[in-house]
Amino acid sequence: MAEPLLRIAGLDAGYGDVQVLWGVALQVPRGEISCLVGSNGAGKTTLMRAISGLVAARAGAIAFDGQPLASASPEAVLAAGIAHVPEGRRLFSAMSVRDNLLMGAYLRRDGRAAIEADLEKVFTMFPILRQRATQDGGTLSGGEQQMCAIARGLMGRPRLLLIDELSLGLAPLVVDELCERLRALNREGLTIMVVEQDVAIALELASSAFVMDTGRVTRSGPSAALANDPAIREAYLGVI
Repeated sequence: MAEPLLRIAGLDAGYGDVQVLWGVALQVPRGEISCLVGSNGAGKTTLMRAISGLVAARAGAIAFDGQPLASASPEAVLAAGIAHVPEGRRLFSAMSVRDNLLMGAYLRRDGRAAIEADLEKVFTMFPILRQRATQDGGTLSGGEQQMCAIARGLMGRPRLLLIDELSLGLAPLVVDELCERLRALNREGLTIMVVEQDVAIALELASSAFVMDTGRVTRSGPSAALANDPAIREAYLGVI
């Protein structure tokens, strides 16, 4: 594996009296696509929310490129270079596609010209968003909303892009298109971590993988190795 960009050690987190994550430890390789897989309720979304500062860590450490983030606010996490595409897209439904994208750049201080250049870049990457630029976000199809959510994350110029439930509710052709866009972004140097319930899609997209079960990372390694692991194949791929 490449040198880790994100390191998590001994992470506990949860909601109120309910603890969801128990001593989570993982390392996201720099410059690669990683995936986090597991069944419903395994803690995948809570882990993503803990990384991005939306859920407070109760114990343990989160370090991004050597910078501690376990107690950082969401704004500080974004400023450090981590953008989070949440489960369910979470667009501003009454705002235009263009304004949704500009919301992703709200912390940037590098000038209007640079932001407009990045807006043009995401329009080139997702041409349908250019066509829909003046439409309200809530009028988009599910696939278009996911493209808009990913593009909004990219407008923050992240070094690590977190995507929670990439394929949820989307047609296979749309998922294939999104995966190709993510591969292209990765070839440009962006580190990506994807949460995905469809384990086959995740292991094909990513070069490294982590398996979560009941709030713990139970397996990790190269995606190809996990795809050939009999226990993984039986539990998640339907192969006996």
